[in-house]
Amino acid sequence: MAETTVLDVRGLHWASSEAIIESTLRRRPGVVAVNANAANQTATVTFDPAQTTLAQLTEWIRDCGFHCQGRAVPDHICEPIPMPDAAPSPHDMMGHGGHGAMSMDAMVRDMRNRFLVALLLSIPIMLWSPMGRDMFGFGVPAPFGLRDDVFALILSLPVVFYSAWIFFDGAYRALRARTLDMMVLVAVAVGAGWLYSVGVTLTGGGEVFYEAASVLTTFVLLGHWFEMRARGGANDAIRALLELAPPLAVVLRDGEPVEVPTAEVATGDLLLIRPGAKIPVDGTVEQGHSEVDESMVTGESLPVAKDPGSTVIGASINTTGTLRVRATKVGSDTALAQIVQMVQEAQNSKAPGQRLADRAAFWLVLVALLGGTATFLVWWAVGAGVQSALLFAITVVVITCPDALGLATPTAIMVGTGLGAKRGVLFKNATALEISARIDTVVMDKTGTLTKGEPEVTDVVVEGISEEEFLALVAAVETESEHPLAAAIVRYAAERGVTPLPLSAFQNVPGQGATAEVDGRQVAVGNRKLMVDRRVDFGELMDRRDELAASGRTAVLVTVDGRGVGVIALADAARETSAAAVTALHDLGVEVVMLSGDNEATAKRIAAQLGIDTVIAEVLPGDKAANIAALQRDGRKVAMVGDGVNDAPALAQADLGVAIGAGTDVAIETADLVLMRSDPLDVPIALRIGRGTLRKMRQNLAWAVGYNVIALPIAAGVFQPAFGLVLRPEIAALSMSGSSFIVAVNALTLKRLKLPGTPAGDERPGR
Repeated sequence: MAETTVLDVRGLHWASSEAIIESTLRRRPGVVAVNANAANQTATVTFDPAQTTLAQLTEWIRDCGFHCQGRAVPDHICEPIPMPDAAPSPHDMMGHGGHGAMSMDAMVRDMRNRFLVALLLSIPIMLWSPMGRDMFGFGVPAPFGLRDDVFALILSLPVVFYSAWIFFDGAYRALRARTLDMMVLVAVAVGAGWLYSVGVTLTGGGEVFYEAASVLTTFVLLGHWFEMRARGGANDAIRALLELAPPLAVVLRDGEPVEVPTAEVATGDLLLIRPGAKIPVDGTVEQGHSEVDESMVTGESLPVAKDPGSTVIGASINTTGTLRVRATKVGSDTALAQIVQMVQEAQNSKAPGQRLADRAAFWLVLVALLGGTATFLVWWAVGAGVQSALLFAITVVVITCPDALGLATPTAIMVGTGLGAKRGVLFKNATALEISARIDTVVMDKTGTLTKGEPEVTDVVVEGISEEEFLALVAAVETESEHPLAAAIVRYAAERGVTPLPLSAFQNVPGQGATAEVDGRQVAVGNRKLMVDRRVDFGELMDRRDELAASGRTAVLVTVDGRGVGVIALADAARETSAAAVTALHDLGVEVVMLSGDNEATAKRIAAQLGIDTVIAEVLPGDKAANIAALQRDGRKVAMVGDGVNDAPALAQADLGVAIGAGTDVAIETADLVLMRSDPLDVPIALRIGRGTLRKMRQNLAWAVGYNVIALPIAAGVFQPAFGLVLRPEIAALSMSGSSFIVAVNALTLKRLKLPGTPAGDERPGR
């Protein structure tokens, strides 16, 4: 039985270097599949535990030159993975020029330092180069009586052996793993120019490329420094989630409050939650009344009332009263830990488009190397000289680096999944995110999804007495009843400030209703059969009752002292945001279908109220999947929205299974997309996030491919004879690095996506 684990890989900071881990591990025994993700610095590995172990996987990754921390999601969410800032061991330091065990922040600082060294030394190298003298009119001789090329060689040594060493080291790792990546291209470009120049210097001097090699290194490092900073911002959602859980909890021991680390809270502990405090773990309220702000976990904008028996979610904030909470889920079992794990798994997975881009990146590196070689040979053959031919070849190699292609989709996926997590919209994988962008039909279960799943009074028709007196009499009878309809009537009366009158002689009539003596009058509340048995004539009220029943409502008849005085209609009321959700889906060009087991009249009443296109009523639970399949046979891309339990077969059948109202149960196996709130408005939000993410992925891929198509012939000097258009390696490096930076920044603009019910740039309403 294969297992899947997510490994935290330090030093995996180049998108094109993912292939080093992937190609190495795929050749190892027992490894079924592997996806490396530079954006998250993780590797998701599926392996056969009978053939290999987690320790072996970790060691193989370390052999590639990376530092492997083990599980990416800690058992205790309040204990984030250590990010070592202390000096790493020599073994850890071997990977990628010393980036092996560094955190992302440390790597960004290291990249900055390498860039600054290269920049400071490139300035004098440039000034004392022939190009610099011609460009700036710089006429000062090199110090200490050295030749200009010897002085430039000395200054270039720290650039090559410190600043650019990550490229040479990374190229060695890639070639050892039998793959080609961006490191190989930069190492070839910098190494070829520098070694050629060293050869010229040691053989008596001549025109050299020290300035090209050093400035090339500077611009590549600058681009990747900015790119790494941008990618760090793409993962703000995970970072913010990890920081939500409080480090300490107050546990009641022998009735006394004791402060302990949250990681030490055990299932069954009784916690004291004071006003304004964060709830450390998931639990059940045993004592107290309060309102809890759950917006940071579920996206629910309004505080939720909590009473004894209510469940609470770890990392939510207690606002008003003091609560005593019994811990039910701790560590990796909490809702927050599951959310973090689900978001990380989605970010670590690869969309179909990314797999194609990965294969294209490998071939693009090969094309760059072959193209550079061909460019050199062609220009040399036409008499351009070794120096000019080498400049063109280096420019081709540099400008064709596929780093932007490797970043195109994972950065967008990181931002999209993080944006969804802030709204309680959890995509299980990148494929679900991509599929959500292609949905054209949304099928929604009625009860509990579009409606609240509990009856509410919709109409009150009274004849002969005032409505207030009528409600006081009816509420008195229904107060003694346990029927759900009775509870809805009592609640309706209370909302209108009506106090039930005193009663006596209450009698329940099974299947029909109830009777009682209220304030000296005989009152009967029930269905048509109860009234027929009592031979009560309702006159025109009965016609009104039939109209209400025909429209899908449940009609309750009321008599006072044997005379029909009123009708109360009840129905499963639509959620407040259901109509807005349907409108938002229509705005996206999506057809909305309602599935219901109710009779057709009831289903059509709700559909007409919400503006739903198609109604499929009187559907048995087992037939929902067949109805989904029928829509798919018509060529539709179908999303099914249900509660994740009763609707499991339909969720599995749909192209996109959406579990709504998951609350703390985020690990619903049959769903591709989990909505934490019972809010149908989150469905169009999810589709809009999917479409926005796919749009950014396509924009990035188009930019990465288009950039290479245009830049490659320019770099090769194709337009030089006709237009005199020539790119130097330094400009090529700036262009290549800028391309990668543009891709990362373009993905980050997804954070400004306007979602239904929110102002632009704000992920949660009411916050």
